[in-house]
Amino acid sequence: MAAELHVELVAADRSVWSGEATLVIARTTSGDIGVMPGHQPLLGVLESGPVTIRTSEGGTIVAAAHGGFISFADDKLSLLAEIAELADEIDAQRAERALERAKAEEDAAAERRAEVRLRAVAVR
Repeated sequence: MAAELHVELVAADRSVWSGEATLVIARTTSGDIGVMPGHQPLLGVLESGPVTIRTSEGGTIVAAAHGGFISFADDKLSLLAEIAELADEIDAQRAERALERAKAEEDAAAERRAEVRLRAVAVR
């Protein structure tokens, strides 16, 4: 049996995904990080970006995460995001409209959120 880590992806308002995985890739303030079973303990700040989870069953879960924290110890990984949504939940057309609106209003934060959502959809 391959080594696994238990993953909890939680947003401020709900549990987004929970399960066993072999690899998780997330963006932190120090850059992208890949966490596998046996990784050194860590605590970091999440940047807005896609989170990719390789499940123990061989599937891939992609989510758009916006801000928060990442914590890993004893093969338990917690991603505590301010906002997070699975790529399958994202309406790409709505995200494109939000991106256009943010650019027109010169709202850099909204533009970044829309771009992350579109990147998460493209990865799935």
